[in-house]
Amino acid sequence: MVQSALGDEDVVARVALGGEDELYATPTRTLVYRSEGLLSDETVEEYSHNAERITVSEGRRKAKITLDYGLDGEQTFGLSVKHLDRALHPVVQGVLKSNGTLADNESVERLFRFSELTLVVATGRVVKHIGSALWDEDFEEYRFDDVTDLQFEGGSVATSVVMTVNGRQERFKAPNDEARQLRETLESALLGYWGVSSLDELREANDPDEDDEPAGDKDVSFGDGPDPLSANPTELSEEPANATRAESESPPAETADAAGGQQSGGQQSGSQQTVSQQVETASQTAEAEAQTQTPTNEADDGFGGSGFQSAAADADERVAEELAELRATVDQQGEEIRQQRELIEQLIEELRRGR
Repeated sequence: MVQSALGDEDVVARVALGGEDELYATPTRTLVYRSEGLLSDETVEEYSHNAERITVSEGRRKAKITLDYGLDGEQTFGLSVKHLDRALHPVVQGVLKSNGTLADNESVERLFRFSELTLVVATGRVVKHIGSALWDEDFEEYRFDDVTDLQFEGGSVATSVVMTVNGRQERFKAPNDEARQLRETLESALLGYWGVSSLDELREANDPDEDDEPAGDKDVSFGDGPDPLSANPTELSEEPANATRAESESPPAETADAAGGQQSGGQQSGSQQTVSQQVETASQTAEAEAQTQTPTNEADDGFGGSGFQSAAADADERVAEELAELRATVDQQGEEIRQQRELIEQLIEELRRGR
């Protein structure tokens, strides 16, 4: 019966669901085989991977996986809670490939579910989804080709995962009891993609080689300012014939006489005054040009090329950290609520048995 339902498709995953029941995953759909029982016949159910949303509901012993197809409705199949994680792996991989989130040659390494945070670690990227659904079309992805660093920051309740993607840090938190498995999976997938053996090698591979940078790039440049003495180069270059000479320069003896000396002294004084006025005028012109250039420079953030970062970047990082802490708190509270709900269900079950 299963072979007839499969047709020419290849089985990419096979998961035992207890007894003789099994799940078969192909590139386009999931088949659930139900063996013959006292109250049911042998059946094969088909679920297409062209879903827009995946929802999971868990009870104490049973779980349900629902595939939402938008206007075409939805389909649900049940299974034991202890088989849920293994069954979700091929289903999620098939849906992500079907809608183009994963490439045909990619595969899912591991699926992590932290309350309302879902992380899918694949061989070429990380897919992150936040919400009540396990996955829908409102998700984020971080391609390993854009990841240049990976760090982990331990905490009392949760561990922060910090990924540097295109120069920007992306943060999310995982409970400490599952942080080690997440770390090993992430590191293995990322290092395998880059072909390196450690995170240090990954950082070195993405750091620019300082020796290849031009020497001039290491200096902080503030632009070419105006040169006051060259504001009127034609006028300033015309030095009077009787301008003051250095002591090492001796004037010709033939032109030195008493009357000429007095006349030369008067011309020298006038020439110095003219040069001073020209220098003052050039300085004022330079200040005016500098003021004119100031609005243009102020249009930038004020830190271009200087090696410093804007205070806004630090503020964004603090906000991101606070949001991450709030998410971890919400995740923890959600887990406590789930545990309390299980205790209540257990108590109700025991009371029923007592009756």
